[in-house]
Amino acid sequence: MLIPKKQKYRRLHRGRSALKGVSQRGNSVSFGTYGLKAISAGEITSRQIEAARRSMTRYIKRGGKIWIRIFPQKTITRKASEVPMGSGKGNPEFYVATVKPGRMIFEMEGVETDIAKEAMRLAAHKLPVKCKFINTQDQ
Repeated sequence: MLIPKKQKYRRLHRGRSALKGVSQRGNSVSFGTYGLKAISAGEITSRQIEAARRSMTRYIKRGGKIWIRIFPQKTITRKASEVPMGSGKGNPEFYVATVKPGRMIFEMEGVETDIAKEAMRLAAHKLPVKCKFINTQDQ
C-alpha cells in the first residue's frame, strides 16, 4: 500500500473544500497510451488504489506498463469507539488521495485497446469515484 515516508504534520484538517472545482493539473495522459480519468470528486484510500492496481495487473497478465498518477498523502484520523467527546483528535488510521473531476488516476501502455479498456473497467469498479476510459490513439 502507498503511504508517505515522512510528513510535516501527523494530523491534518479534513478540508473538504479541496474537492470543489475541476482538476487543473494531472488532467491529461502524460506517460502511457490509455488512461482512467475521474469524472466525479472524492477521496480514494491507499487500499482502493492498491485493489484497482492489482485487478488491472492481473487482467493484463503482467504485460504492459501501468502508472499510478495519484498518491495518498492526506491523513484520516479516527477516535476509538465509545470514547467521550473532547480529549483531542483521534489517531491516524489511513491515508487518502483527494481527486477532483478531470484528474487522471491510472495510465497504461503496451497492451491492445480492448484489453486496456476492460482492465480499466475492472479497476474503476474498485474506486469510489466515477471514471472514464481515455484513449490517446483515437485523437
